[in-house]
Amino acid sequence: MKERIALFVDVQNIYYTTRQTFGCHFNYQAFWDQLTDGREVVRAVAYAIDRGDAAQMNFQRILHNIGFEVRLKPFIQRRDGSAKGDWDVGITIDLLDAAPEADIVVLASGDGDFDLALERVKRSGAQAWAFGVEALTAQALIKAADRFIAIDESLLLRR
Repeated sequence: MKERIALFVDVQNIYYTTRQTFGCHFNYQAFWDQLTDGREVVRAVAYAIDRGDAAQMNFQRILHNIGFEVRLKPFIQRRDGSAKGDWDVGITIDLLDAAPEADIVVLASGDGDFDLALERVKRSGAQAWAFGVEALTAQALIKAADRFIAIDESLLLRR
């Protein structure tokens, strides 16, 4: 019987941490291939902010073609110049909902706010894996995960 896996990607976090650390983009196809090989995908969601530009729409099509459900929230620019576009609550709910259906729940994010969600996933009986840029991933998230996988050269798009 194949292991069942659920993948959840905090696109903004992965984009900025990968770009800051490596100066290039994350390879979602390599990520998918590495984690799904020999496993049954029960859910795969990429959470992004919708700015509505053509390049972003193409990126969303690529994610969809790989196998991800792409969930979007509008980008909100506040009067004070700050911006909002946060998926933390949605990601947390989906992580918890997926845990009973999966043997492994993978969160690609370095955000320490998800540490409690990973702890709850483990209590549901699933393994909780965190995936992120090691230097920019919160220690609380790494400690909460059964397994932490650092983004390395094999998961980068080089031009």
